Amino acid sequence: MGMGRGAGRSALGFWPTLAFLLCSFPAAISPCKILKCNSEFWSATSGSHSPASDDAPEFCAALRTYALCTRRTARTCRGDLAYHSAVHGIEDLMSQHNCSKDGPTSQPRLRTLPPAGDSQERSDSPEICHYEKSFHKHSAAPNYTHCGLFGDPHLRTFTDRFQTCKVQGAWPLIDNNYLNVQVTNTPVLPGSPATATSKLTIIFKNFQECVDQKVYQAEMDELPAAFADGSKNGGDRHGANSLKITEKVSGQHVEIQAKYIGTTIVVRQVGRYLTFAVRMPEEVVNAVEDRDSQGLYLCLRGCPLNQQIDFQAFRASAQGPDARRPVAASPAPAAPETFPYETAVAKCKEKLPVEDLYYQACVFDLLTTGDVNFTLAAYYALEDVKMLHSNKDKLHLYERTRELPGGVAAAGQPLAPQPLLSTLALLALLPVLW
Repeated sequence: MGMGRGAGRSALGFWPTLAFLLCSFPAAISPCKILKCNSEFWSATSGSHSPASDDAPEFCAALRTYALCTRRTARTCRGDLAYHSAVHGIEDLMSQHNCSKDGPTSQPRLRTLPPAGDSQERSDSPEICHYEKSFHKHSAAPNYTHCGLFGDPHLRTFTDRFQTCKVQGAWPLIDNNYLNVQVTNTPVLPGSPATATSKLTIIFKNFQECVDQKVYQAEMDELPAAFADGSKNGGDRHGANSLKITEKVSGQHVEIQAKYIGTTIVVRQVGRYLTFAVRMPEEVVNAVEDRDSQGLYLCLRGCPLNQQIDFQAFRASAQGPDARRPVAASPAPAAPETFPYETAVAKCKEKLPVEDLYYQACVFDLLTTGDVNFTLAAYYALEDVKMLHSNKDKLHLYERTRELPGGVAAAGQPLAPQPLLSTLALLALLPVLW
């Protein structure tokens, strides 16, 4: 099983192809794990284990390991060019080196990692563990989107729709191939329809050689500065520091950077309740294996129609002569001991001088909860938009976006505030989407 000159040249000829495969296909947009197989084979056969050596048995063992890895990921890689190129390359090399398909496989080579306390991103971290670096210099920059949830609760979706929802209990906020976020909303006051986020669970799924699965969980009065297992990064893998959690303000503000999927998450505790904000590439937002279930989470689809509250109409009813008396048809009657309308406006103006939807949400929350901390929740939600939103022209939203069939927002066609009964009549005429 010696390695002849012709075989050596053929093996070396595969190396530029393998290098191309390692660098040319962004890993964060597909569940296919072929780049992990490529990277492990590259590591096992580089340096002293190069294909120009005479150690054919070890090289054949590495090839069999490579082939096994490709078979394991075959189901999710059927249409992947890198996968098919790797399979053909393995077959060619096994033939050239007279390698049998049956035989021992090789153990992965251990990498030298920095000390556990190293807080800097590893300089030798694989390129696939940095989303932005996986794009070529001449490729179009990724498009980023933003979603936020705050207050009683108000939702800004990835498509810049702004809604106020009931959504009591546990609801999926994000659910794709890389990330799962679930929120639990509970009543602010006994017997009141006003709810706010009391629990937040974020699951970062295993990703190639970058991160182990990590879970972050926050609850009222408990905003940890670490994942559930006590760690602050992605674990023991080579690109572990492409996932990091940083405490900005103890017990009040945590930021999670997931560079391997180009994502930033901000979690805050304001008063007793939690707020959530995220910046995520569109490709990651839309990465789901089951296309039929895509969009069944709040950040992408929005709240179901029967869970939405017209807070602008409620504000109009609060301004009227019957402001002290709940309106019979109101979707969100005022809770006891709340602020008078004029006081709510004055308090919200202090923090939110622009009368956009964040200001209006603030007024709504003070009218329904009587909790002044909701003023800060709206303020910080807007501050997070300023930090995370990629389009600075869309920081402020002024009117609720009109819904079209299929859950699509009509861009540039605002729905102006209307008297309460007229708005409810309009909603009744819209198709039931959920």
